[in-house]
Amino acid sequence: MIWLKGIGRVVLWLLSAAALCALAVGTLLAVPVSAPPPLESIRAGAMAIDRSGMPDIARFQARDGSWLAFRAYPAANGDTKRIAIVIHGSAGHSTTMNEVAKRLAADNFLVIVPDLRGHGASGTRGDVAYDGQLDDDLDDLVAELRRQYLVGKFALLGFSSGGGFALREATGKLSSAFNRVVLLSPYLGYDAPSTRAAGNAPTWANPDIPRWRALLLLHRLGLPCCEALPVIAFAVAPGSEKFVTTRYSYRLIANFGPPLDLTAAVQRLKTPTAIVVGGADELMLPDKYADIFRGVEPAVDVHIVSGLNHMDMLHAPAALDAISAAIAGK
Repeated sequence: MIWLKGIGRVVLWLLSAAALCALAVGTLLAVPVSAPPPLESIRAGAMAIDRSGMPDIARFQARDGSWLAFRAYPAANGDTKRIAIVIHGSAGHSTTMNEVAKRLAADNFLVIVPDLRGHGASGTRGDVAYDGQLDDDLDDLVAELRRQYLVGKFALLGFSSGGGFALREATGKLSSAFNRVVLLSPYLGYDAPSTRAAGNAPTWANPDIPRWRALLLLHRLGLPCCEALPVIAFAVAPGSEKFVTTRYSYRLIANFGPPLDLTAAVQRLKTPTAIVVGGADELMLPDKYADIFRGVEPAVDVHIVSGLNHMDMLHAPAALDAISAAIAGK
């Protein structure tokens, strides 16, 4: 009988612990995500982008049956053998890359600018179905382009968080798909040497750390529930919800951005790569990129465009010139 009482106490303790854990996790999940005040430099930069000459949205079918949006900019010389895939930044969509895409098209690239799933006209705004779905979508887009144009290799350019995502793809399963990578003011993680520390930079994104940790705990325990909940909000202008993605779910933020292990990814990077960043970037530390990629072969060229901030890189003539040279390997 004594051993039965002992088992009873253990069971009671386990039930109590489980109840406390459930209560704690429930409390963390209930904390709402709050957006930071609008960031004027981002808003002004987005407004400065010329939207003229932007192609209509086209669509391709991903493996889950969804039809995802992209814009195709024909090469000035009609060539379809040099294709550049251009990835927008966080909260953005294909429209924001219009001036970059037009410049590359003038350089005789066929330019493809997708609305990544969870953005613009692709999928549910602010969410994906699972971590890794964006990787699968890009794989499906590359396959569709190969089917249409019989192209073996592509250039890949990504801006800000899209730059981190481009590095993820260039060092992951799709690494062999690209013969040139350009990282435009890339976000390489909150703890990367190139990212300005909180408190020393304007606030673009406000993460809900308690909710994030709770969902991470559940994920590691093999209980991936509630991962559609938003965990981060962006400093977008009021009333812009119709045009931009204001919040990301746990599984979208886990997928859209840099590799989880930046150091290991950099060591795997074998595709010729260049970084282009503004010298006055208010979110990044331009002179730190060279340190991150030091020793990589082939060497990663870092071009700092004097006087330009984060969003200037999407429309300023000096930035477009630098991007043109970088993707050409000059």
